[in-house]
Amino acid sequence: MPGILQKITRFFSSSASQSPTQEHHQKLRLSRDQHGISRKAIDKSALDVLYELKRAGYQAYLVGGGVRDLLLGLEPKDFDIVTDAKPDEVKAVFRHRCQLIGRRFRLAHIRFGYQVVEVATFRGEDEGKERQQDKTGRLIRDNVYGSLEEDVWRRDFTVNALYYDIRDFSLVDHVNGLGDIKAGQLRLIGDPVTRYHEDPVRMIRAVRFAAKLGFNIESQSEKPLFELGHLLLDVSNARMFDEVIKLFHSGVGLAVFEKLRHYDLFKCLFPQTDQLLASELANFPRQLVIEALKSTDRRIQEDKPVNPAFLFAAFLWESMIERRQIHMEAGLTAQDAFHAATNDVIEQQVKRTAIPKRFSSQVRDIWNLQFRLSKRFGARAAQLRAHPRFRAAYDFVGIRLAAGELELAELFNWWTEYQEKDAIEQIAFANEVQQVRERKPKKSKPASRNVYRRKNRDTDGAVG
Repeated sequence: MPGILQKITRFFSSSASQSPTQEHHQKLRLSRDQHGISRKAIDKSALDVLYELKRAGYQAYLVGGGVRDLLLGLEPKDFDIVTDAKPDEVKAVFRHRCQLIGRRFRLAHIRFGYQVVEVATFRGEDEGKERQQDKTGRLIRDNVYGSLEEDVWRRDFTVNALYYDIRDFSLVDHVNGLGDIKAGQLRLIGDPVTRYHEDPVRMIRAVRFAAKLGFNIESQSEKPLFELGHLLLDVSNARMFDEVIKLFHSGVGLAVFEKLRHYDLFKCLFPQTDQLLASELANFPRQLVIEALKSTDRRIQEDKPVNPAFLFAAFLWESMIERRQIHMEAGLTAQDAFHAATNDVIEQQVKRTAIPKRFSSQVRDIWNLQFRLSKRFGARAAQLRAHPRFRAAYDFVGIRLAAGELELAELFNWWTEYQEKDAIEQIAFANEVQQVRERKPKKSKPASRNVYRRKNRDTDGAVG
């Protein structure tokens, strides 16, 4: 972070006296040599869209997180573009490459193979039938178009309201976003309470950006976070699923989690998990969620793939175990109790965040394998290893061990060694488990009444 701040300070060195305060809303335009963003750092597909709109006679700007990350020396994941062209006009420019999406916000998606560049039209401020809010103040329709000067006030945070102009490669700042980057703070544009009511997801976006950038949340933008979490309950569960993935697959998921807990927002995403986190287990804090987030952050930082099902399995595991125990005490078999508990927990969770079926089925598999991996004798080891969810289940045992379930050490180490062997060695290794199992004396069970009668029938009917 010190190096990043030094870089931002250099941007200001030639024009610090011109830097506006947000209260004066003075526009600042930095030339190419003042801001330091190179076109070489901008994705080629995004550049193609910018140039194509320019050639068609429209204004076109790179805007938002892409510009912010370029200034901070980070590698942007997305490059969003804003223009004065209406969605239908964007469609006319790019034709078959362009797909118009959204009802609440009309957007154009320009496709380059599997890559998509998002293009939005400048938003305006005029009230009317194209801009509608519900009784809580949440925007439910917003297709009012305007100018760049209007669009800037519709953006969420000052650091996301920086515009890179393809015409002369300058950087436009209306709201002192550069000043907030230099100060390392996240500030909402406009009245924070109003802006959070317009779109409650801005609260968890504030948390995500603060964690990702290492910024503080400016005091007036921070205060409502402690008070307005209930607004998230009105956000659709499908949208909340998307936001949860962004939160915890950000590479800083653990920091995000800690901030969500600090602002009491985590309970709006995972209420069952939050309730359990408030209690201790055998006098120790519950660590499974933390270990899962550490593992996920590490994989993302190492550019390894991650699966949403793994985190959902971790977040909801202890809730499922608790429900399973309740069902078993009510008389269900272990297997039936597991299936009932799984259904209970997932049904409760989808009220807050959708879990697409392809992921919920994987969550069930990961959980189910936790009870099956110990039955690794003989041919079963190879069958378990061939299960498509084996690796995730094995990793899950690893985080349970790291979280304090020390009795899993032997099982985890066995499967670790098993995977390091070749196919012939694996057979011998699993057979050793089979032999040990067979050598163990079997516990005698009292014969049931039905077994006793069957034995008597067999004896009576035998030919002597």
